[in-house]
Amino acid sequence: MQNFTQILTRYWGYNTFRPLQEEIIQSVYSGRDTMGLMPTGGGKSITFQIPAMAKEGICLVITPLIALMKDQVENLQKRGISAVAVHSGMSREEIDITLDNCIYGDVKFLYLSPERIETEIFKVRLQNMKVNLVAVDESHCISQWGYDFRPSYFRITGLRDYLPGIPFLALTATATPRVVEDIMDKLNFRERNVFRKSFERKNIVYLVEKAEDKYQRILRIISENEGTGIIYVRNRKQTKELTRFLQRQGLEADFYHAGLTHEDRNRKQEEWNNGKIHIIVSTNAFGMGIDKPDVRYVIHLDLPDSLEAYFQEAGRAGRDEKKALAVMLYNEADRRSVSQRIAISFPDMQIVKNVYQALGNYFQIPTGGGKSHAFDFILSDFVSQYRFNVLVAHNSLKILEREGYIEITDEINNPSRIYFRVQRDDLYKFQVENEKLDGFIKLILRSYSGMFSGFVPVDEDQLSKRSGLSLKDVYIYLNHLSASGIISYIPRKKNPVIVYTEERLDQKNLRFSVETYQFLKERYIERANDVLNYATNTSKCRSQMILEYFGEKNTHPCGNCDICQQRDKPGLSSPEFELITEKLKSLLGEDHLLLEEIIKSVSFDEENVIKVFRWLVENEEILKDDKYRYYWRKN
Repeated sequence: MQNFTQILTRYWGYNTFRPLQEEIIQSVYSGRDTMGLMPTGGGKSITFQIPAMAKEGICLVITPLIALMKDQVENLQKRGISAVAVHSGMSREEIDITLDNCIYGDVKFLYLSPERIETEIFKVRLQNMKVNLVAVDESHCISQWGYDFRPSYFRITGLRDYLPGIPFLALTATATPRVVEDIMDKLNFRERNVFRKSFERKNIVYLVEKAEDKYQRILRIISENEGTGIIYVRNRKQTKELTRFLQRQGLEADFYHAGLTHEDRNRKQEEWNNGKIHIIVSTNAFGMGIDKPDVRYVIHLDLPDSLEAYFQEAGRAGRDEKKALAVMLYNEADRRSVSQRIAISFPDMQIVKNVYQALGNYFQIPTGGGKSHAFDFILSDFVSQYRFNVLVAHNSLKILEREGYIEITDEINNPSRIYFRVQRDDLYKFQVENEKLDGFIKLILRSYSGMFSGFVPVDEDQLSKRSGLSLKDVYIYLNHLSASGIISYIPRKKNPVIVYTEERLDQKNLRFSVETYQFLKERYIERANDVLNYATNTSKCRSQMILEYFGEKNTHPCGNCDICQQRDKPGLSSPEFELITEKLKSLLGEDHLLLEEIIKSVSFDEENVIKVFRWLVENEEILKDDKYRYYWRKN
């Protein structure tokens, strides 16, 4: 154990582990397949980084988000730990060199997307790697019962054939008991071995507020709570509209979404982190790597798609363990919008086929061609050209990805990269023969290191300033060096990428699994209904509802949420109120009864039963029919 603590202190600067980290590390280090269920902010990365550092060899880290992958690689490199990534935004030469360095170099962590596992270039190199651990981040993506199912995760199990005896660590922040079991099944765990951290966040007060004018309600929440906050909305247009409204009220707010440039996103996030901006209005794009401790409130303007997503986003409040609010705003229009979202999320199959046909035309790919080719993709341009609804097109592409026809990356901000293809002696000869380029080459070598062993990010603007050359001349010099075979130069790129995993088919030859489509649609509806039930519930503690959803039974009411605060009005303790409520729900969920029949059937103090009964009637959990009999409201 002392070895683990020494690594933690040396590279991360901490003297002690967070709860559960040490147990997971010990389990993995001993060679056991392990599942770690740790809420957002619990320090999941440490649980594979420490045991991998403590052993010889390299750790494979599977993660679906390229932006997150790059973020973690950069963080490890800043700590002096050798880490690299392989993803769809890289050229074949880059991937080739990176994988060679994993075999012959000192690389400790190889991050890769699940789609890369099945490529021949990776499978051949894998056989020569000394792998000590496979870490599967966002492991809920392998389960069709999960809220972010990705079929590409099924490829991960194939690593078992190449790495017999190597332990797998599956990590996720949000998974129900059914999903946890499914993850271990899909990854062929040799034994059931789960470490769970409670999902309870005692310092977070969960509130649902019914509001017709949500903007005014947001103003009230902000006025009553000092400090920084996050407001989640459903689309990019809303981020701008709400931000302008808040700014007109004199508030320091800004908006954030995935369509911003990399520079804008970094600037906004930095201004929020240092307190220049107090409020961020964002789509769910704002979250990756967010660990600001003093977020005092997280507000959801609209209902999220699932309780998993809600818990993760609400959990960005109160990381400093001080009191914080998680507020969901709700009105009857939200119920109607859920139905609309279902139709948009699961478009008709003919529409999906039309999108596939248009995509091939957009890239000018002939039938039978395109396999394994990557194409820069701008969704707004695509939908404008072919007149698709942007959300319908987006979800159609996701269905095509699930069916294995294409692979879609998130937006990639890849800086320009350089790799010297010649050895130093040959480079020196070139410099002597090309005196005009000599000073420029020396500047590159002074400015960056490691370019003889792999691709290194470079900044043309910086090279222009340091050399005194115009930016145009810098590009000319770099392209000349590339054409001369001295360097490989890959200019910067910021677009998402679509990769054809199969050759382009004629539309009539597309095949879809109707059963899978229907199953996923039903699961989506089920999760949406769970959110609706949470929002419309007027009798059960909010925290208890969330904990029970994630499989934690026999929990206690939090005493702080809007439901618990309302319960105090009848003058009963929360446990007694809960017991009587459950009895009444069981009784009236099956039958319509008169008040006298109800009181006789509930074996609690009659006065207390009447108090709870009245409260439930006032809050419309118990309704009355035309014969003056009472029954439990069906959600």
